[in-house]
Amino acid sequence: MNQLLLIVTIAGSRVALPAAEVEGVVELEALIDVPRAPAHIAGLSALRSRVLTVVDCRLSLELEPAPNARDGLLEGAVVEVDGHHYALLVDAVEDVVDALGDPAPVRAAMGAGWQRVSRGMVETDEGPLLLVDVAALVAGPDRAAAAA
Repeated sequence: MNQLLLIVTIAGSRVALPAAEVEGVVELEALIDVPRAPAHIAGLSALRSRVLTVVDCRLSLELEPAPNARDGLLEGAVVEVDGHHYALLVDAVEDVVDALGDPAPVRAAMGAGWQRVSRGMVETDEGPLLLVDVAALVAGPDRAAAAA
């Protein structure tokens, strides 16, 4: 596998996003609330005259929200899913690395949220990382429950 991966931290866990699915990394200053949006939608933000739906990755994974999640600048990875642009809120953006092989099945117990977004473990020079399905993060737990 010759794939570039973006290493990010979500809820203290280092994971990988397929770099080909990431349009860029941004710092968001302000979020506009969206009434009646699913819980994992943090709000809307503007980026170069384009509206982004902002996804709180912690809430998408059914984890506790970050303390002071709306204070200061928020880091996000901009992705496009089904023609719509999203910013995935992450704790930190680290680096872009090469995958050293194809994703392998995860051989450890994970929470339901992590299991839902997992594409498997992928080996990198940084060590093994969970490869995350961007579309599953965007869909959130509500969509997954409705499909079941």
